[in-house]
Amino acid sequence: MKAITLVGSTGSIGTQTLDIVTQYPDRFRIVGLAAGNNVEMLAAQIRQFRPEIAAICSKDKLPALKEAIIDVDPQPILLAGDAGVIEVARYGDAQTVVTGIVGCAGLLPTIAAIEAGKDIALANKETLIAGAPVVLPLVEKHGVKLLPADSEHSAIFQCLQGVPKGGLRKILLTASGGAFRDWDVEKLADVTVADALKHPNWSMGRKITVDSATLMNKGLEVIEAHFLFGLDYDDIEIVIHPQSIIHSLIELQDTSVLAQLGWPDMRLPLLYALSWPDRIYTNWERLDLVKAGNFTFCEPDHQKYPCMQLAYAVGKAGGSMPAVLNAANEQAVALFLDEKIQFLDIPRCIEWVCDRHQNHNRANPSLDDILTADKWARQEVLTATENFETHSQIISLR
Repeated sequence: MKAITLVGSTGSIGTQTLDIVTQYPDRFRIVGLAAGNNVEMLAAQIRQFRPEIAAICSKDKLPALKEAIIDVDPQPILLAGDAGVIEVARYGDAQTVVTGIVGCAGLLPTIAAIEAGKDIALANKETLIAGAPVVLPLVEKHGVKLLPADSEHSAIFQCLQGVPKGGLRKILLTASGGAFRDWDVEKLADVTVADALKHPNWSMGRKITVDSATLMNKGLEVIEAHFLFGLDYDDIEIVIHPQSIIHSLIELQDTSVLAQLGWPDMRLPLLYALSWPDRIYTNWERLDLVKAGNFTFCEPDHQKYPCMQLAYAVGKAGGSMPAVLNAANEQAVALFLDEKIQFLDIPRCIEWVCDRHQNHNRANPSLDDILTADKWARQEVLTATENFETHSQIISLR
């Protein structure tokens, strides 16, 4: 039985991970849970899975959490705040920590887990995008495994099983195209938050769904793939695949192409990250190719999705620049979700902030450098938008 800690337990990744634990109680047990601010859901999870330790990020919610589980016996250790989440990540005999926190908030708990010698089921892509210069040396130093738990990188990882060293030639990341894949680019000026959250294939959190609509999620995945699999950026390609059945592909040196297929279901990559190198039997719906029907592909429209090329440029620049890209994107998406900027302002804000960082890019950033760049980028986005006269105004940053 594998002992697991789950950071981000009330989000999409967290709840689907707990579905797996529920289905396979003889395979997995929960040691620790950490969540954002959903007291009711976290309390229910504590009742069901009886972790040894739990944390809620919102400190003011800790009294309510204590009250909600007052009759639970034995009582878990209860903590709060960022420090509490970090303590959960490093705690006890958990062999694997699932990092389901969205955004750069997942970086410090992941580092704590690695330093405690725990394997990482990586569902938080920002850990590598912002923190790779720090995280990867720690992974090597502590001899832990970093196993991708998102669908695209899990697909690549699965396809690479048995491929000899030096056999990989290219990576092909598939993208659904998000909420606006069938929209004309001229209509994007009128996008609402509700429009952006209507993902055609996947059920995900709000921030990630907006990233899918801008295709920044795919740009971020390019950077993550570079760090996970060691390919140059010119050898990592994006292709639009609206059906989301082929989750990604690899091309080998002899031009053979391998792909991983399945219904759009995040439980599959999560299960593989938890069970690798084993394959666990499931009673989930099997892929029926006849039912799936035709598979189609097309090149991404860079006019519609400027975030992709921006991510490639930032990835090639390296250093602290990816941390700035990631933070600026998080802040801009948050402003959009709060209806304070327009959809098309998201890439404009990000590009403006990245441009301002070029002369300050740190080639080999420390953790402090990364955290400083993250904080600076968020503030720069706010500075760029604080003088908006109306919510409908489109900013001109050049």
